Amino acid sequence: MRLGNRTMAEFIGTFWLVLGGCGSAVLAAAFPNLGIGLLGISLAFGLTVLTMAYAIGHVSGCHLNPAVTVGLAVGGRFTWGDVVPYVIAQVLGAVAAAGTLYFIASGKAGFDPAGRLGSNGYGEYSPGGYSLGAGFTTEVVMTFMFLIIILGATDARAPQGFAPIAIGLGLTLIHLISIPVTGTSVNPARSTGPALIVGGWALSQLWLFWIAPLLGAALAGLAYRRIAAEK
Repeated sequence: MRLGNRTMAEFIGTFWLVLGGCGSAVLAAAFPNLGIGLLGISLAFGLTVLTMAYAIGHVSGCHLNPAVTVGLAVGGRFTWGDVVPYVIAQVLGAVAAAGTLYFIASGKAGFDPAGRLGSNGYGEYSPGGYSLGAGFTTEVVMTFMFLIIILGATDARAPQGFAPIAIGLGLTLIHLISIPVTGTSVNPARSTGPALIVGGWALSQLWLFWIAPLLGAALAGLAYRRIAAEK
């Protein structure tokens, strides 16, 4: 498949992930009194990946996430030469989704343009008040486990056709664990889109949501190559 087709698929898929996941948090989490809450938001993120994996997995691999792209490259499952185009497409898709979400959310009277818009944070901007250290550790570990799930589920030796289900449910579980800590990133593009709209504190803390997921993904790529080696 041509690189242009694959990056277009990554743009659309990441757009859907951010719009579906962050949109559920912004628009439906507490609507109007009984919203979908933490469980609903977690399911929304998992469902975006599940649906896109079946929709575009055969086109681009459905990474939707710079950390996934890097982790797959470290794990020997993706060409390093295509990493940058994939990451650019993913970030652009996330920014487009955040802009779309902002436009929709601002259509309601009383909308606060300084709101989180699904942004990730630590310290005073952590949903549960967790520290920088707790946030960094959480993002590294959760991304590590996410990549282990992806690498294992998509291994040629794994049962075929079920990878999207395992990956979608894995992301759901990750959100159930870590939303209180950072709002859950495990995806630098997902964090960048809302942060660019919110600005201020969200941009100043964005570094963590690039470094920690990329580190966790790279470690998972190395670890899976070791544990899955046949010799």
